[in-house]
Amino acid sequence: MKTTKLLKSLSASAILISSALSNFAVADAAVWKVSNGQNELFIAGTVHILPPSEFPLPTEFDKAYQQADSIVLEAKLPDPTDQQAQMAMIQKLAYPAGETLSQKISESTYKELKQYLSGLGLNLDELNGFKPGFVLSMMTIMEAHKAGLAGEGVDAFYDKQAKKDNKEVNYLETAEFQLNMLANIGKDSEEKFILETLKEMSKFEPQLEQLIAAWRTGDINAIDSLILEQAKSKDPQGYQSMFTDRNRNWIPQISEMLNDKEKELVLVGAGHLAGDDSVLKMLKAKGYSVTKI
Repeated sequence: MKTTKLLKSLSASAILISSALSNFAVADAAVWKVSNGQNELFIAGTVHILPPSEFPLPTEFDKAYQQADSIVLEAKLPDPTDQQAQMAMIQKLAYPAGETLSQKISESTYKELKQYLSGLGLNLDELNGFKPGFVLSMMTIMEAHKAGLAGEGVDAFYDKQAKKDNKEVNYLETAEFQLNMLANIGKDSEEKFILETLKEMSKFEPQLEQLIAAWRTGDINAIDSLILEQAKSKDPQGYQSMFTDRNRNWIPQISEMLNDKEKELVLVGAGHLAGDDSVLKMLKAKGYSVTKI
């Protein structure tokens, strides 16, 4: 498979996943209402890759969407037909001239990764110029297709629905920010990151199925275990930047949304609503009412 074809496969869902996974009890769905006593909005946890069999979504999602005046996504979903955006991706996710992934990891790990990717129909020699985040994205896409679990995520579904219904769509982050984040995944710890990723990929199908089941029932504790605990162990620095820092950066924006009467539906990866540093806990700490709808 040529690099140009690989880039076309680098969907928004893969970028957001690499952005990949308390005290809240099991709920019917991962949808919450946040209120400051005068105004309110909705926050819902999403899965960025969702097989068609998971549609229609839980009714709580549609209930929140119908009441919302606008939706808020993590970032604008890239258009796969936008050649300029594709070039921006390749430049950001590729090593500078003269640098390769094989220089960052041991020969034995490179061979192990090459053998694994070969089983997915990918040639590591063609990916050798790309950073770990890009390689992880391709592994995720190919494994999801192999397991028959690939499909449009919750974010993409509501992005299309909002545009169809002429609802405003806003964003918590820029696409450039997310590309930078993906480009820095595994930086300076490539050997450990690749080995841990290979280990995790051997359990990809059952873990994704468990994640989807936990998301569908709003089981925040299970999401914490499936996403956050693994992320902390695999790449502590990456966990800090991907989850804790971003959650903290979103709180002022969400607080600002509560200053007017308009109701927003904020859609973020389910992992951002789980764990000790979750968006929900940070909002509760600021005194907002956070309740399951």
